[in-house]
Amino acid sequence: MEKINKIAVLYGGSSSEREISIQSGEGVYKSIIELGYIADLIEINDLEEISELRVYDFIFIALHGFEGEGGSLQKCLDDLNILYSGSGSKCCKNTWNKKLTKQILEQNNINTPLWSELSKLPSSDSPDAKFSAKHFDKFRPFDAVFLKPQEDGSSIDIFKVTNEESNSNAIKACSNPNRGFIYEEYIEGKEFTVTIVDDECFPPIEIISKNEFYDYDAKYLSDKTILEEAKLTRNELIEINKTATDAFKALNCDGWARVDLIQGSDGKFYVIEINTVPGMTSHSCVPKSGSFLGLSYNEVVKKIIDASF
Repeated sequence: MEKINKIAVLYGGSSSEREISIQSGEGVYKSIIELGYIADLIEINDLEEISELRVYDFIFIALHGFEGEGGSLQKCLDDLNILYSGSGSKCCKNTWNKKLTKQILEQNNINTPLWSELSKLPSSDSPDAKFSAKHFDKFRPFDAVFLKPQEDGSSIDIFKVTNEESNSNAIKACSNPNRGFIYEEYIEGKEFTVTIVDDECFPPIEIISKNEFYDYDAKYLSDKTILEEAKLTRNELIEINKTATDAFKALNCDGWARVDLIQGSDGKFYVIEINTVPGMTSHSCVPKSGSFLGLSYNEVVKKIIDASF
């Protein structure tokens, strides 16, 4: 491993996940200082500013949203031969886009919920806002589907749709309808997440929320969301770790990532999405899963840094 002394932590940005990124960045920065490195906390507002980062030995990316997870930042850092945490630009581009993620998962025979693509949302009063064979026949019979933007994080603009009225209401409530969306099969079951650092699966977390699903409030605001070490049989543990690892490898992830899954009534694990710049807030799953191994927040951060070489 190359010797590093001076680290820049990138955070903030302008995406819908800005506030979460600020919390992640501040936590990681504090940790890096306590680990004995020289560090600066930097908000990058323009990729043209990236060349100024050449003075650092390493970049810890805590920048959520497209700016930190869409691949453009990683491409710029690669072009400048600057070392950074996490996956490369192509992987980030693919994992940031739910359509591309699902296509790659399917090509590699990895379970993921059924889905249908929308290039953009229709107006809520348009005939196209009604349930149509084009989007819904593959899901029938169904109790519900999720409406999700192809590119966004932290459960922004995600809605559970059960009928034409809720579909229309979801379209009305979207903060940004003029982008690609998917409808995704609703699978009733337990929600899990698996942190992978340096090809090691941390203990899976079961996410227990009183909300209808693991939305923004449940992830970052509610004190009623329970993140507990998953109570799985030996065979289930083997299967969930294999599914998470297969997804990690299929998408060419590197260093660290978090794989979100759901276990259906059939007992199978289905990959929902892969996060290449997971949250590192006090509510976040990565440090929580590390704690099940007896790791402190600082030790998790150090593992992430070490996994980047």
